[in-house]
Amino acid sequence: MKSRIFMYLFVFAILLILFQYVNAKRVFEDMDNKLVGYKAQLEKYKDSVVVLQNDIIEVSHFNLDRNEDAISYFEDEGYNIDELIPFIKDELYRLNEVKGDHPIVPYAASEGRKMLINTVKMLNHKWIIADFSDGEYWGEIFLTYEITQDKQLKFNLIEYFLYPFD
Repeated sequence: MKSRIFMYLFVFAILLILFQYVNAKRVFEDMDNKLVGYKAQLEKYKDSVVVLQNDIIEVSHFNLDRNEDAISYFEDEGYNIDELIPFIKDELYRLNEVKGDHPIVPYAASEGRKMLINTVKMLNHKWIIADFSDGEYWGEIFLTYEITQDKQLKFNLIEYFLYPFD
C-alpha cells in the first residue's frame, strides 16, 4: 500500500512538473512574442522621431530663433535677443487694440467685428509673416520691420491676401 501511495505521489509530482513546464514555456513564448512586437514598434517610433526631427529642422529654417546671422545682427546693434523678440511681437499685437480699422491689415472686417492679428512668426531680422482674422474672414500678411536710430519700431506692409470665403 505504501508503495502505491509513493507511486501515485510520484506520478502526481511528474504531472505537476510537466504542467508547470508547459505553462512556463507558454508564458515565456508569449512574453517573447510581445518583446519582438515591442522591438518592432520601437524601431517604427524611432523612424517616426527621425522624420519628425527632420520636419522640425526644415520648418524652423526660416525662424529668427535659429538664424544665427539675424541674431548676430541684433546683438551687434546692442540688443538682447531674448527681450527684443517678445517686444516686437507685443508691439505688433498691440496694434490690435487701436480703435477703428487695423493700421496694418488692409481689409475691412465684417459688420460688428474687427480684424485682429492672431499669429506672428519672425523669419529673420527684417521680415515677419502673420495671420489675421475677424472670426469669419482670414488671411495672411508679409511685413518688414526695422528699429530706427531713435529706437522706434516701424512696420511696413509688403504683401497680403485674404482667403476666399465659401
